[in-house]
Amino acid sequence: MENYIVSARKYRPTTFDTVVGQLSITSTLKNAIKSNHLAQAFLFCGPRGVGKTTCARILAKTINCSSITENIEACDQCDSCKSFNEGRSLNIQELDGASNNSVDDIRSLIDQVRFAPQIGTHKVYIIDEVHMLSPSAFNAFLKTLEEPPKHAIFILATTEKHKIIPTILSRCQIFDFNRIKIEDITNQLASIAAKENVVAEEDGLHIIAQKSDGALRDALSMFDQIVSFSNGKLTYKDVIENLNILDYDYYFKVTNALLINDVSECLLLFDKILSNGFDGHNFINGLAEHFRNLLVCQDEKTISLLEVGGKIKDNYLSQAKSTTINQLISFLNITNKADNQYKNSKNQRLLVEVMLMQLCSVENQSQEKKNPIINLTIQKSVASTPKVESKKEDIKPNYTIPEPAILQLKEELEKPIVVTEVTPTAQKISASKVSTKQNGNLTFSDSISISLPKSSVETLTGNSSESIIFDRPIKEFTPEKFAEVWNNYKIILQQKGKSSLAIIFNEVPEIKGNMIHLSIDNKALEDEFKAHQADFLEYLRKELANYSINVVTQVNKDIKLKKAYTPQEKFVKMSEKNPYLLQLAKKLDMDVGYA
Repeated sequence: MENYIVSARKYRPTTFDTVVGQLSITSTLKNAIKSNHLAQAFLFCGPRGVGKTTCARILAKTINCSSITENIEACDQCDSCKSFNEGRSLNIQELDGASNNSVDDIRSLIDQVRFAPQIGTHKVYIIDEVHMLSPSAFNAFLKTLEEPPKHAIFILATTEKHKIIPTILSRCQIFDFNRIKIEDITNQLASIAAKENVVAEEDGLHIIAQKSDGALRDALSMFDQIVSFSNGKLTYKDVIENLNILDYDYYFKVTNALLINDVSECLLLFDKILSNGFDGHNFINGLAEHFRNLLVCQDEKTISLLEVGGKIKDNYLSQAKSTTINQLISFLNITNKADNQYKNSKNQRLLVEVMLMQLCSVENQSQEKKNPIINLTIQKSVASTPKVESKKEDIKPNYTIPEPAILQLKEELEKPIVVTEVTPTAQKISASKVSTKQNGNLTFSDSISISLPKSSVETLTGNSSESIIFDRPIKEFTPEKFAEVWNNYKIILQQKGKSSLAIIFNEVPEIKGNMIHLSIDNKALEDEFKAHQADFLEYLRKELANYSINVVTQVNKDIKLKKAYTPQEKFVKMSEKNPYLLQLAKKLDMDVGYA
């Protein structure tokens, strides 16, 4: 049985050109070798599996190559290259900083540095995971790192640059390795799959690349795992099952349900996701990523930011046509809020379900239409043309309305008349034709019914405290009837537990014509009454069958309760009640401070 070599080792880059996703760094190193401007110390830092140690080995090999190619690569033919490939080179030493982190290990390394190389021009020391060195080891390393022998080059590699002391950083030439792009990882996996005679679907390779989080070594490990699982045929379905990844299809189905406001379907899909063993937090993050992908599909300029496979990309482009930018932004705000609240929630499933309900309501909010200023309803009592005509002759106006409101109403009436439902709060105006005079007044007659919302009526009058009353009964009533209705409303307030408000209704106020003049003891009671004024007037007008009744409130400033605080004031109060006290004070020659 042959010894199996994992893909991460078998296909490890051996030249600068084969390094994946770090073109700027490899170009810089090749130019430094070409111009012979090599630093005495390098620091390679970045995430795991992006090629730090690989680049350090290639750099060490190329430096000692005796026949460097025109492309600044090692020849693999000289003695130095052969000894490196066979693992017996004495000019290149690798040290694991995690297991050799004491000051004694660094002192031993420093003792070896002074010896010149037997073959080649440089001795290269690669210290991996250098951040694991102890503070004393770092301090012991400082002098040698600052002024090493001419033949010595140090290459330090770390995943946690912030743990290295500044004095070490200042002595090194720092190279920051980036996470490898998903596209680069996918292409590398496809190349390896072709070499290994593995049939791989592009969507499956994309999922592996996304799951690797920019680390090619992790991607190769997952690739080997899935190839073993699928017996040499890598499919999208095998990838999501083996790596326990939530299928894109779930997100497409959930989004389709959201777009038609189908709350039941969303809840059933989420229940199925939980039944398959997926976490609710992962679902929230995945759904947010799905909305983000739909958002970048809204513009051709940003489609390049969509890093998915070919078939899935087509699905995104198709679904993006059914959404709007504002809608997707609302979706993202809701999912982001749920993401922040998930860890602190005691009922996490309910939190996700409420999130789905909120998402279902977004479409209705975005498509909500404003209420029209004027709604028109036709009531044909006499056969006539519905066209609104304008007459120039003077007609005596029944009601006077401000000119701006007339012009606005005239524009609306001259448009084609649309039959709509009359809202419950609408006031009705009856007119057969609308005519204007030069002075800006408006006259209504009797065959077209115009339905005006309450807010529009207030706009027409120019004063929210007044109202235009059309087609409402105005019946005369007696003072006795008014007093009876007034007292009945007081009883209703007491039954509802509003005793403080009922105090205002203890006395029947004065009413002049159709205007009630209500005197209230203080400002607080007046504010409370105004909060219930609309309900009160509606009850009063309905009971008295008179919709012209209105009310005016006034705080009674004459009611003042003056209290005596000083002895002199108290004496004055007492003398007002008993005049003999003043005579007694004079006879006794008392100084009461009152003359």
